[in-house]
Amino acid sequence: MTAFAVRALLSGLIVALVASIARRSPAFGALVASLPLVSLLAMIWLWRDTRDAERVAAHVEATFWYVLPSLPMFLLIPAGLRHGIGFWPVVAVACLVTFLFYLLTIGVAARFGVRL
Repeated sequence: MTAFAVRALLSGLIVALVASIARRSPAFGALVASLPLVSLLAMIWLWRDTRDAERVAAHVEATFWYVLPSLPMFLLIPAGLRHGIGFWPVVAVACLVTFLFYLLTIGVAARFGVRL
């Protein structure tokens, strides 16, 4: 349980740091947010816990495939906000669209032999 608490605290600190940086500089905050810090931490924790190269490789490859359908969210939210849609509704729609793209990605990837 201690390891989980340390991991959660570290991950939370990264999110809080990104939010603090973004308040001062939205572009620099975006740069830091775009770094795959949480993904790297997840890889490190998974490796530390399992020492299973195949499991880590499968995790990293699946992460790649799941990043792709999440990218439109980063265009939908600013477009919606700039068109006067409220923050929470546009975030909800973007999350729904991202979820649908995840489902589409799983189906399309399976046709090419990629199992997610």
